[in-house]
Amino acid sequence: MSLDIDYYELLEVERTADEKTLKSAYRRIAMECHPDRNPGCDKSEAKFKAISAAYDCLKDPQKRAAYDRFGKAAFENGGMGGGGGGGQSQGFGDFSDIFESFFGDAFGGGRQRGPARGADLRYDLEITLDEAFHGKTTEIKIDVADQCDDCAGSGAQPGTGKRQCNLCAGHGKVRAQQGFFVVERTCPTCHGRGEVIESPCRKCGGDGRVEARKSISIDIPPGVDEGTRIRVAGKGEAGPNGASAGDLYIFIHVARHSVFQREGTTLFCQAPISFTTAALGGEIVIPGMDGKRHVINIPEGIQSGKQLRQRGAGMPVLQGRGHGDLVIQIDVETPSRLTARQKEILCEFRETETGEECPQSRGFFDRIKNIWDDLTD
Repeated sequence: MSLDIDYYELLEVERTADEKTLKSAYRRIAMECHPDRNPGCDKSEAKFKAISAAYDCLKDPQKRAAYDRFGKAAFENGGMGGGGGGGQSQGFGDFSDIFESFFGDAFGGGRQRGPARGADLRYDLEITLDEAFHGKTTEIKIDVADQCDDCAGSGAQPGTGKRQCNLCAGHGKVRAQQGFFVVERTCPTCHGRGEVIESPCRKCGGDGRVEARKSISIDIPPGVDEGTRIRVAGKGEAGPNGASAGDLYIFIHVARHSVFQREGTTLFCQAPISFTTAALGGEIVIPGMDGKRHVINIPEGIQSGKQLRQRGAGMPVLQGRGHGDLVIQIDVETPSRLTARQKEILCEFRETETGEECPQSRGFFDRIKNIWDDLTD
């Protein structure tokens, strides 16, 4: 294939084609004429090389502008390099774009330059149920890679700077041709930054970070629950060589309470009452997490396991309005230490029982009697 064919004609697009159209056209033609799909076909190999060179030029705004104005002469005699500068080989130079279209960044196919963002950090914080109810502001201390003060995170000794990496010409990546393929990898000299430090900072060794112990103020909102995650932006590890810091994630753990158990916004409390209160009714007072005294009315004849609900006395809704409920589960306690007089009173009561006082007990034993009668008939 003649190398004099216009780049736009090679890619079968108009001269006004946008980047998306260029990329789509290149992928389509490259898949058709790739040497792996046409083994031994010199024509397909030549076409693949030609469209790769065309796309490599037109996808770069600066190269495209030069081509539109001067044609291929713009890249001759040490011009813009026809896409081969910076240690990046020509030939099948952009088949990696096809690879990335199928596999994305799963194999590190991204093309970002510059230092990577700092790592995110995790901190497990235990709080009380009362603190979860009311919220709090607390201070934590963490050991973290922090920005170096001497070089302000640049990694360069004060008074010095950085220069463009000679190996990759500032691209951060280098390419090596292997058969029909071009393998792109992070530049081993600048580690993908595109720049190298001429005189590294003596304090941080050129990394731009030093180990430090930091105090961080954390705002815990009312209503947090076990496992709630709080993100503190920019409080993770500092990025190398001045890159942005990662985030700090606070994972909340709520300690067990001596009285209340929690399920979402509902608080549960098990309240033992005497059998006389259960029989005659009455009142009990429960001090709530909200600091109020909640008077709970006990109806006559209440049974163990019965639940009474106090609306709005539970946990606050996280980042919302209102509160859940307080649920009191009744546990009727049978007296185990009676005086002689108390036993005498109970005996007198038992003598007056007709069975109507405890319908559940009477019903149960009536069913037992019926089963026994059926077995003996």
